[in-house]
Amino acid sequence: MGDVGILRTTIGVESHQRRGDVRELPETLVDTGSEYTWIPRDVLESLGVGVERAQRFRTADGRVVHRVMGYAIVHAGGTRTSDEVVFAEPGDMVLLGAHTLEGLNLRIDLKAKQLVPAGPVPAAAA
Repeated sequence: MGDVGILRTTIGVESHQRRGDVRELPETLVDTGSEYTWIPRDVLESLGVGVERAQRFRTADGRVVHRVMGYAIVHAGGTRTSDEVVFAEPGDMVLLGAHTLEGLNLRIDLKAKQLVPAGPVPAAAA
């Protein structure tokens, strides 16, 4: 079966302080089970993304890990959003998480194996 239900895509990451300098991360795993997007620490530091806070996470195998987070612009599926991202350490996966997908207003089309627009964003009636 292999990669059934798994989607990998190329994402870009950019700093708010250095707009236009976008680093691409090919083969990023789209993981709706992960709340946040995980970007390698060296990529975020090279872009000048600063640490804003620390957070504990529970990994898929049950371990609790501590990581720091910052604010970056994430590009995927032909759109972009500003979001909190995790500074991934060596050995951590590079992930596009659910929070960022929502901000991008994208969803996964598993049949086509790609990210597609999620449609109109819900809003309160006037």
